Amino acid sequence: MPRASQRPRLVDVAEHAAVSLATASRALAGRDGVSAEVADRIRRIARELGYVANPYARTLAGGASSTVGLIVHQVDDPYFSEIAAGVIHLAAEQGLLVQICQSGRDPGYELQQLRHLIAQRVGIILIGGSGYDDPRVEAEARAELAAFQEHGGRVAAIGRHALGVDAVLPDNEAGGFALAQHLMDLGHRRIAVAAGSAGLTTVADRLAGVASAVRLRGLPAADLAVVHGDFTRGGGRAATEQILNEHPETTAIIALNDAMAMGVLSTLRSRRVPVPTRMSVVGFDDVSVAADLAPSLTTIRLPMTEMGRTALALALKPRSARPRRRPTGHLLVVRDSTGPAPTT
Repeated sequence: MPRASQRPRLVDVAEHAAVSLATASRALAGRDGVSAEVADRIRRIARELGYVANPYARTLAGGASSTVGLIVHQVDDPYFSEIAAGVIHLAAEQGLLVQICQSGRDPGYELQQLRHLIAQRVGIILIGGSGYDDPRVEAEARAELAAFQEHGGRVAAIGRHALGVDAVLPDNEAGGFALAQHLMDLGHRRIAVAAGSAGLTTVADRLAGVASAVRLRGLPAADLAVVHGDFTRGGGRAATEQILNEHPETTAIIALNDAMAMGVLSTLRSRRVPVPTRMSVVGFDDVSVAADLAPSLTTIRLPMTEMGRTALALALKPRSARPRRRPTGHLLVVRDSTGPAPTT
C-alpha cells in the first residue's frame, strides 16, 4: 500500500492490479481495449486505494507536457552527467524542463522509474545507458514505452538496442577494437580487461571489439584476462587487485569505461606499479576529467554531450514508421597512460 503521507498514484493502482499503466489508464478513463472484468477490478482497486485522477496530469497527456523525463544508470558518473548536460541544453532552448531519474543499473528499478514518469504524464522519455543482453529483461519496459508512444508520448534511447525506439548508439565495438589495436601496436601481448557487469550490452560490445582485434593479430582471445565487476571506480579498483594477484604477467589493462579506469589507476598507484613504464592503462568515453588525471588517460572519445542533444532531438521529431538509429563515431585519444610494453 502507498504510505499514508503519499497521495495514491496511477502507478500504485496498476501495480496492485498487476496490469500495465496503459491498461489501468484505459480502464479508469472508460476507453476500449480492456475487458469488463479487468476494468471492474481496476476501478475497485482504485477506490480502495483512494486514487483520484490528477486533473493537471490529464492536461499533460498526449505529449503536451513541458517536461522531459531522463533515466540514467548513475547520475554521479561523468558519462551520464555529460549526456544529461546535452539534454538539458537543448531542452532549455525548446522551453522544456528535465526530470532526471537514476536506475542504478537495476532493470526492475528502471522499470519502476519509467512507470513513475509515465504516471506523471511527462511528454518525452529518454533512457540513457547500457541495455541488457537478455531481451526478456527489457520486455516489460519495451511494452510500456510502446503504449506510451501509442498515446502520444515521445521516446528515444542512448546505448540501447532492444527497446524498439529511436536510439543514439555509441561506437562501442569499433572503440574496443581501436583500444586493443593501440596497445598491441605498442608491443603489449599480455592484456587484461577490467570489464563492467556481465549481461550489459555495452560491456559485451566493447569486449567483442577487443577480442576481434586480438584475434586479428593472431593471439588467442582466450588469453585475455577478463575480470567483470561494477561499472564504477570501485569496480575498477577491485578488478585491478584481481588482475595483479591472478595475472601478474599483465602489461596493459583495458578498462571498459573511464570510471573503471580511474579505479585502475588508483589501485596501481597504491600498489606502486608505475604507469606506463610497467603497466599501460586505457579507458573508454573520454569524460571531461580524463585529460586531468595523473597520468592523463588514453581513451576512446565519444561525443557525450552531443549524444544527449541528439537523443532529445530525435524525440522531438514526428514518430517514424521504424525506429531511427544514430551512430556516434569514435576517436582514439592517446595520452600519457600508455607506452611501449616493458622489455623484461
